Amino acid sequence: MTPGTSLSTPPKLKPGTCRIVQLGGLEEVGRNMVTFEIDGKILIVDCGVLFPEEHQPGVDLILPDFDYIRDRMDDVVGIVLTHGHEDHIGAVPYLLRLRDDIPLIGSKLTLALIEAKLEEHRIRPRTKVVAEDDVMHLGPFECEFVAVNHSIPDALAVAIHTDAGSILHTGDFKMDQLPLDGRITDLRAFARLGEEGVDLFMTDSTNAEVPGFTMTEKEIGPTLERYFAGAKQRIVVASFSSHVHRVQQVLDAAVKHGRKVAFGGRSMIRNMSIAAKLGYLNVPEGTLVDIRKIDKYREDEVVLMVTGSQGEPMAALSRMANGDHQVQLEEGDLVVLASSLIPGNENSVFRVINGLMKLGVDVVHKGMAKVHVSGHASEGELLYCYNIVEPYNVMPVHGENRHLIANGRIAEKTGVPKENVIIAANGSVVDMTDGEVSIVGEVECGYVYVDGSSVGEVSDADLKDRRVLGEEGFVSVITVVNRQTGKLVSGPDIHVRGVAEDDKVFDGIKPKIVKALEEAADSDKEHTTQQLQQVVRRTVGSWVNRKLRRRPMIVPVVLEA
Repeated sequence: MTPGTSLSTPPKLKPGTCRIVQLGGLEEVGRNMVTFEIDGKILIVDCGVLFPEEHQPGVDLILPDFDYIRDRMDDVVGIVLTHGHEDHIGAVPYLLRLRDDIPLIGSKLTLALIEAKLEEHRIRPRTKVVAEDDVMHLGPFECEFVAVNHSIPDALAVAIHTDAGSILHTGDFKMDQLPLDGRITDLRAFARLGEEGVDLFMTDSTNAEVPGFTMTEKEIGPTLERYFAGAKQRIVVASFSSHVHRVQQVLDAAVKHGRKVAFGGRSMIRNMSIAAKLGYLNVPEGTLVDIRKIDKYREDEVVLMVTGSQGEPMAALSRMANGDHQVQLEEGDLVVLASSLIPGNENSVFRVINGLMKLGVDVVHKGMAKVHVSGHASEGELLYCYNIVEPYNVMPVHGENRHLIANGRIAEKTGVPKENVIIAANGSVVDMTDGEVSIVGEVECGYVYVDGSSVGEVSDADLKDRRVLGEEGFVSVITVVNRQTGKLVSGPDIHVRGVAEDDKVFDGIKPKIVKALEEAADSDKEHTTQQLQQVVRRTVGSWVNRKLRRRPMIVPVVLEA
């Protein structure tokens, strides 16, 4: 079934059937969350955020829609977290506001990262650490954990065994055969599970359109060292704040070339402190310095490891590009963007690059050199996985529609029947009974916006108003009418903001407003204040659109005297 197909309300769940509902992570890269339900109990895998794009002004984060399970939180037996990236754990604090004692299950590093986040929200979670090869029973679900390689240590796939069939959810993964930490994706476990029978294979789709194999992380080290060797001034490396492997490579290159390293960005400092404390990051003694004290060192003695690789406005790199950071970059400094572009962030990243180059800074990014590799399996790796697992049914996850469809086609190449490839959308309801899988309906599943301290209060209509205000401007029209006669007493007074034309241009519309209000007053029909405001809005809107070719926000105010 293709995304966007209109579906009905799902039927009542039958005993012995496992219902799967993806509440985020399909048709997008981020906001990953899926629920599994059988015999009245619910298991959640991942609970992440999506970062806003430019057409969502003022929004801080976008959450999965919890409404589907809001009234059934007591039925949730646990939340399995596959790894510690924000798009998989970032929404956990908001879900735990509904019930704070839900067990969180994940690897040591993953739980350490979410515990630090929850501490900021003043939530003390119940956590259960698991590792590869562990098996845990959560109500009617038997969960078996499998090591997978990703761009953050300690990532896990999870095999979920139920009376309705077995599911293998890869989480985010790739098949790096030379990982920095020596921990490879456990294809032996994949093969064993395949021999036992995987009824539904839920696979990472992010790189399904990319042919061949994802490069190994070890290819990045020599590139970084080459740039470090040639740099004469300060070096700044920007990456995701949880990319422990990339930070390790920067530390190693810095030590080799006699440079100190300073972390910039609150999340970078927090995450790397956790990683070092738990032994996932090896920090040579005397290498780290406080970013506030880097002026004590020559410019060729320092490397800054900062956040902001996606162009986030408040992140360290963006502020450096704008000149409003404590670190002032100069001509000849080197900035390395050690990350991939997340879809939707292109304009923000290019804006930062342009700002840096305007300062005379040398900028290196993935398009120019091997300074980053993806954390996701490409087409060749997915082919191997399908052939190893030999699943009966496949449901691509984690990706936009083009990624999901490409992944489904890869599965078909390996012999999975087309009718057994489920291309679902957020909110699609997928039922599995005795290993048979099908889409049976859909549930409401919208965006939930975090805007400052408010959660879910900002609507799409509010965002549309913000875009209009930002792009077209604002026109207010104030008039006073006689309560008895309906005749105009004063006004109209017109105030304009964000419209390029001079206010005097709007003098031409005033007679038309007066005429429209008088015609409304002279008619036999009695008009309310709200209806008179609509008369003003239509009159002004029509004139502005025709005369100025603009569609500003129009706020009419009609007062009675």
